Amino acid sequence: MRWAAGIEYAGTAYRGWQKLSHIDSVQARVEDALGRVANHPLRVMASGRTDGGVHAAMQVIHFDSPAERDERAWCMGANSHLPGDIAVRWARLVDDGFHARHAATWRAYRYVFLCAGARSALWRDRCAWSPHELDAERMHEAAQVLVGEHDFSAFRAAECQSPTPMRRLDAIAVHRRGSFVCIDVGGNAFLHHMVRNIAGSLSAVGRGAAEPAWIGTLLAGRDRRAAAATAPAAGLYLLGARYPEAYDIPSPVDPVFP
Repeated sequence: MRWAAGIEYAGTAYRGWQKLSHIDSVQARVEDALGRVANHPLRVMASGRTDGGVHAAMQVIHFDSPAERDERAWCMGANSHLPGDIAVRWARLVDDGFHARHAATWRAYRYVFLCAGARSALWRDRCAWSPHELDAERMHEAAQVLVGEHDFSAFRAAECQSPTPMRRLDAIAVHRRGSFVCIDVGGNAFLHHMVRNIAGSLSAVGRGAAEPAWIGTLLAGRDRRAAAATAPAAGLYLLGARYPEAYDIPSPVDPVFP
């Protein structure tokens, strides 16, 4: 039987999602917990990888198991074996053709800045601190040039292994929530560090260090060295992925910030 599940995690203590022999990863913790419930080793596949320190409001996974367990047993059982910063939020039986990564048609991320004169202890690992005020409207204006299918080389990490820099960004919106400035992006797929690199350059626009038109210049120039520094991992959240309606997978979630 094939199961899908939604995993929520704070990525601060982990070197990323992907399981590797020499690091503590979210995937390894989830596989161990679900394997204890199933009473056999199992492997999970995810909608996408996240880097060390990056969080997820809903990472969709799938796994196969012959164990006769219901949805509540998978959730409650796995959570009893998981640390407090990782949780299974839901589980459901799916068609054998479902694949958490390959069946995803769209993915959404949010990048969060806290604008404050002094750093925050409570939000230290859950957002990026900007000691400068950021103009969300100015950032939103600048970001719209990124919508569509483009060569995103200017916002691609040097170690990115994708065979092509071409990606389709369906939407990007910058909005303020009190002291927080959030950048929401949605698209078919993303390059390594793409969202964090976009956030870093948009923050330069937001604090007045660059004009809004600069983002279009960077995009056209395709030179990562000309763009701003990569924004910290702590501010990035995977909100979730969308799938064909037939699979009945919950939609990406909206984390609440004060």
